[in-house]
Amino acid sequence: MPQKLDAYWMPFTANRQFKKSPRLLTGADGMYFTDDKGRQVLDSIAGLWCVNAGHNRPRIVQAIQKQAAELDFAPPFQMAHPKAFELAERLVELSPAGLNKVFFTNSGSESVETALKMAIAYHRVRGEGARTRLIGRERGYHGVNFGGISVGGIVGNRKMFGTMLGGVDHIRHTHDPVRNAFSVGQPAYGAELADDLERMVALHDASTIAAVIVEPVAGSTGVLIPPQGYLQRLRDICDKHGILLIFDEVITGFGRTGQPFAAQTFGVTPDLMTVAKGLTNGAVPMGAVFAKDSIYDTFMQGPEHLIEFLHGYTYSAHPLACAAALGTLDTYKEEGLLTRASEMQSYFAEALHSLKGEPQVIDIRNIGLVGGIELASLPGEPAKRAFNVFLDCWDKGVLIRTTGDTIAMSPPLIVERTHIDHIIDTVRGALRRVA
Repeated sequence: MPQKLDAYWMPFTANRQFKKSPRLLTGADGMYFTDDKGRQVLDSIAGLWCVNAGHNRPRIVQAIQKQAAELDFAPPFQMAHPKAFELAERLVELSPAGLNKVFFTNSGSESVETALKMAIAYHRVRGEGARTRLIGRERGYHGVNFGGISVGGIVGNRKMFGTMLGGVDHIRHTHDPVRNAFSVGQPAYGAELADDLERMVALHDASTIAAVIVEPVAGSTGVLIPPQGYLQRLRDICDKHGILLIFDEVITGFGRTGQPFAAQTFGVTPDLMTVAKGLTNGAVPMGAVFAKDSIYDTFMQGPEHLIEFLHGYTYSAHPLACAAALGTLDTYKEEGLLTRASEMQSYFAEALHSLKGEPQVIDIRNIGLVGGIELASLPGEPAKRAFNVFLDCWDKGVLIRTTGDTIAMSPPLIVERTHIDHIIDTVRGALRRVA
């Protein structure tokens, strides 16, 4: 262990608790981390929703090593390198039909900021400059930059940071435990909740609204699965009023729901789609925004020597990130990982829902290889019960993730039935011991 832990201010971490009892990872391979005590810790959350192909994959490691020695950096403004174009073409082959343009970023948060700016600028370029309003959703998570927390709807991520961006409103969330508790897969009830967008239109007028952004599956708020028909209804309302629909697929992208993207799983195509995490298997930070041809083409006007979209990052399409992403896509393809969740989801769902009836479990939600187990809160101590389960599982050699009082699971797509059994048995034991 490092001699001192003082200097590092850790993100999204109870810093004081951690530094009293550190949980340090020193290695990783396949489905397992290694901690500083040499223990093997089963990874039930794919690192942080991102290591979809498992850890230490040879093609990805070799691609990064080779690229570092060949071209460590290339300026992305007015210049480029071949792998950026190769990666964009490879991604378009996987994307929902019509999303044929790719803009590279460095994270999910940056992808969201980029998509929001694209949406507002698009309407301005096409002569509807009054369309500046952005509509998010209660309980939504769209990263941690000001645009993302403004359209996001998680109170804890918003309450300390002032008034946010102006011109933002929210439709209601889809969580309905009274009608949909313990649903296996998509809940039956709630498609009509999409009609809340019509309330926004009535309040603000469609002529002021640029875009609506939602996660197809809301992850960080506690794994909320879209009701049957909900996303299609949202798509129809957006089309009716000329509003762009943005899917935030930072968590659901790259195989998590059984298809390359949740848009394909649910059969609904957005106008813009944000990704990150599984794009490089977590090996090098990278994100991207997919856009419809019509959006890109709208910007391609005026003198050819002028920049059409004044936005980008120093590290957009970084050579190491592109190499890692290409190695990741090769790994996904060779092992059929982008559709493997569809093969494993029945077993995963059955195992997950076997926890119904365990102490303090009030709901279980699942789709593909993502699941949420919601626990009753300890009176006056929200999130503590789930955190106690997290600590117990860590002690028993399984890494889970908690958000509020929900346990979230998203194992690497290479997961086997024996791993699922081990994860669920460990959580079951923890619930019985500490919940």
